[in-house]
Parts: sequence; C-alpha cells; structure tokens
Amino acid sequence: MALTDLQVKKLVPRSDRFEVVDGKGLSIRIMPTGSKSWIFRYTIDGTRHRMTLGSYPSITLAEIREIHAKALQEVERGIDPSRKQKEAKANRKASPTVADLLVEFWEEKLIHTPSGKERKRLIEKDAIPAWGKRKVSEITRRDAVLLIDEVRKRAKVGANRLQSILVGMLNFAAERGIIEHSPLSGLRKRPEKARSRVLTDAEISLLWTSLDLASKEVDAFHLTKLALKMILLTGQRPGEVSGMEWGEIDGDTWSIPAHRSKNRQTHTVPLSPLALELLEMAKPYSGETPFVFSSINKGHELPLTTNALSRAIHRHRAEIGIDDRFTPHDLRRTVRTRLAELKVTDIVAEKVLGHKLQGILVVYNHHPYGTEKLQAIEQWEKKLRQLVGIDEAVAGKIIEMRRHHAS
Repeated sequence: MALTDLQVKKLVPRSDRFEVVDGKGLSIRIMPTGSKSWIFRYTIDGTRHRMTLGSYPSITLAEIREIHAKALQEVERGIDPSRKQKEAKANRKASPTVADLLVEFWEEKLIHTPSGKERKRLIEKDAIPAWGKRKVSEITRRDAVLLIDEVRKRAKVGANRLQSILVGMLNFAAERGIIEHSPLSGLRKRPEKARSRVLTDAEISLLWTSLDLASKEVDAFHLTKLALKMILLTGQRPGEVSGMEWGEIDGDTWSIPAHRSKNRQTHTVPLSPLALELLEMAKPYSGETPFVFSSINKGHELPLTTNALSRAIHRHRAEIGIDDRFTPHDLRRTVRTRLAELKVTDIVAEKVLGHKLQGILVVYNHHPYGTEKLQAIEQWEKKLRQLVGIDEAVAGKIIEMRRHHAS
C-alpha cells in the first residue's frame, strides 16, 4: 500500500535502521540518527540492484514519486538508472559546481547534525544564488570576502554564521580532493558582541499577556504564540521547542532525542502544570501531525521554524509594547538568569537548559539531577505566575499531587 505524507512524517527512528515499503520497488529507510532516505530496488538483465534516490525531507513524497516513475521507465527500456546516476555523479565530481558540492556536503555532513537544516538554508539563501552554477575550483578568497561583506550589511551575526558554514564546506571540498586547498583557510571572523539581552519583569508580563490566545493585540498564529510561551517557561532552545513532537512527551516529562539535541545527548525536561496547559491548548491547532507546533504555511506537515518565531517577534514587537529588540533565544537567556536569581545552583540550571557539564565534572559527575531540575522548573513557574498574574492555587495542587505520586 502506497505511503502517505503523514505516514512518512510519523516514522520515528529505532535502535537499528529499518525500511518501510511504498511500492514498485520504492521504500524509505530510517536510520537510528533520524535521517530518512528513499531507496529503489529493481531487476535488470536478471540482476537485482539497489540505489538511493535521495533523502527526506529534502525530497518530498510527491517529488520522489516523479523521480521513481522516471527510474521505472528507464528500467523498462533496459537502462540501468543506478549506472546512469553513477556516471552523472562521476562527471559532477570531476568538476562539480557549488550547487553539486552543497548536495554532497549535505548528505555527508550536514544531515547528521541538529543545525544541519539551518546551515543548508543559509547556503541556499546567500551562496547558491551567487555561486550555484560556478565550479568549486573557481571560487576565490576574494569571492567569499565580497559575499560575506554583502551579507554583513543586513546581518552582522548572520555574516559570521555564513562564513563558518562556507569554511566548513570548502574544507570538506579539499578533504574530498575536489580542490587542492580551501581558499578560506585562515580567514578570520569579525568579532561579534555577545548578546546579553534579558527581559525585565515588566517585559515578561507584557509578552506573556500579549501571547494569550484570546489577545487581539498580537495577530500571530496560535501555535507560534504557544511555542514562544513554551520557550519562556522551559528555557529550552528555540529549535528544540519548535520541533517538539507529541511522541517525545510521556506524562509530565519531555524527552528531547539525541538527534534533535544540540549536544547530541537525550535531554529530559520536566513539564510544569503551566507547560502541560500549553500542550493542551496546542492540540486543537496542531492537526493530525507528529509535531506539537506545526506550521500553517506548510499545511501542518512540518514544524514551525525558529525563523518563524523570530519573525513573529519582530513583526509584533510594537503591539507587544516592548521597545528594545529581543529574540527567541533571549527568552532562554532570561530563564537562565532568573534561575540564578532564584538561587538555583549553576550545575542544576545548566542541566535544566540542556548544557553539557564542563571539565572534570563531565568525567566524574553522572548524576541525572532529575529531582533538582523539577524543583528548579517549579520555582521558575511560581515566579512566572507571580509576574504575569496567574492564580497559583491550581498549580500548587498539581505540584503537590505530583510529589505525592513520586513518593
């Protein structure tokens, strides 16, 4: 039976790789890392063959059906699509364009990292329009400097991010023998001022109230509002919150899997009563998808992006009533700062945020800090409720019930 978009999206990784059949030799392979690839099996001249048609979601189900149909036609004409693919790849490898290199860089490096999609997006946005059709061997240091300077005119931090990605991509090209040496070797990044923005008590109250679903002041998508509240409540990374899946939630615990975590380790987040309320509010809007905060622009088939959250803040900051610029990540910094004000120890606060312990602590301290994280989250929720004027009575009862159940 042919797969549907929803079925493909709901496929989650297991401890070992596995495949789900679509039909006519086409299947999708899911790796333990969470990466998904389209596989085509066919027989030609009595010999069985297997080829990879691409990765998901880079190639959607609709797109793969077209690619699969063409491959089937070639098999019917006696043409081996795998051999044809290898010949084309060999030609590209002999003298690949920057667009060709990006495909290889994505499949070999970026796809395996939590920030891979965002790094790929930056290259596609800024480098491909300028360089896409040019041979990698033609790109000079001067080309890169001019491109980065152009981006810096509109986004200083973004320019440094792009530079890091381009350095990585061209180092990869040198490692693969596509070029002799990277033209960006030794290119220094411009110093950037570390952000220190923390929202004040008044700003937290203004933001929370403006993000209420009943609020008419901020005409933003309901799930966008709820995702921003969830960041402020849990202190987790914007990308981890926007990509939250229902399958990651077990009662009052949210487990962020290693393949979605920045530090490549599973991270458990205690969900406070208010966080559980946000999840209940999200259910009617998220649709029949695995994502808690699904994107209306993607037909609820994909999660919200961090860019969508940033745009919402930028677009509605005047209506919110906060003069100074802030970002979704500043909400995370705000939580970390408030935990310190609440006398939560640095180790526990860092554990709440999903940071790795540093130095000798990594070697000798393997305590999970589950109870301590829960207590810290409860302290922060209590403070947040005071700031935004939410009745604590119900939350207090739920916390007491949770403690009784745990004992």
